[in-house]
Amino acid sequence: MATDDAKTAKRISRWSRMGVWLLRLLGRTWRIRITHDDAVRTRRAAKEPIVFSLWHGQMLPLLYAHRDEGVTVLISEHSDGEIIARIATQFGFATIRGSTSRGAARALLGLARVVEEGGDLAITPDGPRGPAKSMAPGVGIVARRAKVPVIAAAASASSAWRLKSWDKFMIPRPFATVHIAYSDAIPVTTADAAAEERLRAAMAMAEERADG
Repeated sequence: MATDDAKTAKRISRWSRMGVWLLRLLGRTWRIRITHDDAVRTRRAAKEPIVFSLWHGQMLPLLYAHRDEGVTVLISEHSDGEIIARIATQFGFATIRGSTSRGAARALLGLARVVEEGGDLAITPDGPRGPAKSMAPGVGIVARRAKVPVIAAAASASSAWRLKSWDKFMIPRPFATVHIAYSDAIPVTTADAAAEERLRAAMAMAEERADG
């Protein structure tokens, strides 16, 4: 058991270091184009917190674009999540470990506390295991509790690799144009099907703008 744990720790350390190096190298070559960010700029100018919602497969370019902004990210507790957490930390993010399934109550309390103290959050409602682009309730729960709107974020790339994973994880190629866009700010005041539909529509709005 100890040998297996040591191997896992070594794998996590190796892949996280490689991930940091790769993202820094690739990110410096990307031509990042940001549009439809009025809602983001308005809330930040007013020093008001944001709950960002993004699909798991588009996480990498969004991590790079929002580096060193002090955003707190919800990341799963499994070993792959540990790799992502270490990479995110190196790019100036805070992390809370858990998901809307495993460690849900503790994670949601931590997320709500961050927002109530004025910090920004980023949550992947389809993470950590999918299905891709499914809408778990965590985003709406946190936003409703903290009385903070959700802003969906999306990314597209002119050229990208896609991993053979459940989320088709996107890695923009060197010198790709990366288009990042956002939805309008969506208030969440109820916990019902209508609220979930508004959040789905926000995700679709951001993706349509990023693809445009």
